[in-house]
Amino acid sequence: MRRADIVKAARGWLGTPYQHQASRRGAGADCLGLVRGVWRELVGAEPISVPPYTPDWADISNEDTLLEAGRSWLREIPIGVAEAGDVLIFRMGAGCVAKHCAIATCADTIIHAYWGRSVCATRLVPWWRRRIAGAFSFPGLED
Repeated sequence: MRRADIVKAARGWLGTPYQHQASRRGAGADCLGLVRGVWRELVGAEPISVPPYTPDWADISNEDTLLEAGRSWLREIPIGVAEAGDVLIFRMGAGCVAKHCAIATCADTIIHAYWGRSVCATRLVPWWRRRIAGAFSFPGLED
């Protein structure tokens, strides 16, 4: 799989309505559902079933569940070297657990899903860059 394949797959989700816990292109997805859907399209079956989670799961937990999942199933890379096709995981505030993810499509753009919006492309402005907690590549990525 090439970076262009990941970007193309992520772009295929643009416009998918936001739906908590969903991962179905065109029907509904949250940020994790987007990454899971691209995984299924390019890597294959998901390695584990994602347990149910509430919209406030990260606000009531002290565990970095999303970051740990990234470390378990993706290949962690230094944040500063993330490129198109890599997964970025964000902390929405200092001292908070990481609770948002996106797929980079170029040096300054990400595709992600968040409450009240469909899956969309967003500029990776300083506000987002300051919140990156981890960067990961999909397994099987050709360098």
